[in-house]
Amino acid sequence: MTIAPEMAIGDPMRRLGQMRPLHGDHLSLLCDDLFSSFTRADQRRWGEVYVRGLANVPGRKSIRRISQLVVGWRADQRLQQFVNQSPWSWEPVRMRLAHQLTAQLAPVAWVVSEAVFRKNGDLSVGVARQYAAAAGALLNCQLGLAVALVGPDGVCPVNWRLMLPRSWQDDRARRARCHLPDAERHRPRWQHVLDALDEMVTEWALTPPPVVLDGLPEQEVEPLLQGLEARGLRYLLRVPTITPVPVGPAARCRRLPEVGVRWTRGGGAEAMRVQLRPGHGVAGRRVVLEGRRRAQAAWLTNMADARLPDLITLMRSARTVEQELDRMGDTCGLRHFEGRSFRGWHHHVTLASVAHGHQLLHALHTQQVGHRPFVAV
Repeated sequence: MTIAPEMAIGDPMRRLGQMRPLHGDHLSLLCDDLFSSFTRADQRRWGEVYVRGLANVPGRKSIRRISQLVVGWRADQRLQQFVNQSPWSWEPVRMRLAHQLTAQLAPVAWVVSEAVFRKNGDLSVGVARQYAAAAGALLNCQLGLAVALVGPDGVCPVNWRLMLPRSWQDDRARRARCHLPDAERHRPRWQHVLDALDEMVTEWALTPPPVVLDGLPEQEVEPLLQGLEARGLRYLLRVPTITPVPVGPAARCRRLPEVGVRWTRGGGAEAMRVQLRPGHGVAGRRVVLEGRRRAQAAWLTNMADARLPDLITLMRSARTVEQELDRMGDTCGLRHFEGRSFRGWHHHVTLASVAHGHQLLHALHTQQVGHRPFVAV
């Protein structure tokens, strides 16, 4: 970690330009590329400062600690303004990060996962006492939705949605306090999922691998499946075994069969043996059952010809992303955001993704195969 020395008294922006870290290093080059859409040089510089702090500052990554340890002088107000009020767009940053990671990771899946941000009080945007599936409990929290790229060499979230509870729909006072745009309303989770995927495929021009989703409310399964199939996307979706599955356009729904799954031990690790059932209904859906003595959950897929080992790998990627998001809470400060605004939340999660992407790409570039230069794509 590079920590700048105390700067001489003078113009703050001139001092920021004199800050030493680390022109030409991997993080600076990555930030130059990802922040190329920023209209002002000071925005690009503050963006690098914040990402450097998220990636390198030990312990809690508050704006004050980032200011002290990365800049070397009290720049709290300017850094806070950049994160919470500055009107830069997060979408181009996410798009550039997704293209960089796609080129380096060769993703085998896009995994959609819930991210839980526990909160005290009710002033931060989107906070409510609500059920968090990832935690399996009622919590006072914000609920985010992350789309992560998963490749053989790593995982990184690149696209985000903040899911507003119904209680925020018409609360004008709280909406105004958090600068929540009028267009942001409560929507079902499946709509957030399809919106994020549409952005990545249509606006970002990415070629989608299979989409993996772990855990949606039962009533949202069928509209999501129909949306995925209408878009021609391959998917693997984990649902409760009580989820109804249509067996034909005009037929009644049939519940998924509850069939036990055998487990064996090999090489000291448990390996799951799942049973496949023939597809029911549209698009040749298959059912993959998961559990020990009886099926605890089922995975629905339209990948009729996929090999069982490949399906199991995709199933496990959902858990990998959940663990990585939890780890990012500390390693990249994902849980350390102190602001309350809608814009600030999106800025912070975007820059936390950049910090994690930097750590991942830097590790790949410095593997024993040799030092590869960073190349903007």
